[in-house]
Amino acid sequence: MIDYREPLNGILPRVSRENAPQCFRDKVGPLLVALWAHDYARGVPACELLETSDAGFSYLFDVATERLVAAWGLSRGKNHESRAVIATRMKGHPLGNSGRYHRGHAIAHTLGGRTDINLVPQLGKINSGPFRALERKAVSHPGALYFTYWRYGRGVSQVPVAVEQGLLCPGETVCTFELNTFEN
Repeated sequence: MIDYREPLNGILPRVSRENAPQCFRDKVGPLLVALWAHDYARGVPACELLETSDAGFSYLFDVATERLVAAWGLSRGKNHESRAVIATRMKGHPLGNSGRYHRGHAIAHTLGGRTDINLVPQLGKINSGPFRALERKAVSHPGALYFTYWRYGRGVSQVPVAVEQGLLCPGETVCTFELNTFEN
């Protein structure tokens, strides 16, 4: 697990609701990407990391292994787009070898996450259970920075072994940070 608190402690005390979007974009986002890239490359030295974005969210993707490493972005509140488009785009997306896994969204549809690069095999008991609590909190806090970092074992499996899920919520004077880690 990455130790986020130490590097974020130098930034978060100065984050207010007013300056959060710029701070998240200019300081926190690049810091998180550097942490994820360093941690991921320790286990996958031949990785080819690419940063891309879609619908206001950013994604760190390993081209060499064809898997999602991380996803992050600012909450805009509840997404009201129809799920019908998602249903057709998710059809045929690979799952794990059993019914234990769902097509988990790195960024929840309720936050505006789409499909394709945003989908990862995720244990159903996590995807439909405790993972949703922080997703709901992100939806209810527009302007908060939500992220997921997908950890993989050695080799090139498409199934993550764990996920780190975080939320940074700017307040009037304090920015709170919540982190969940789930085995997958």
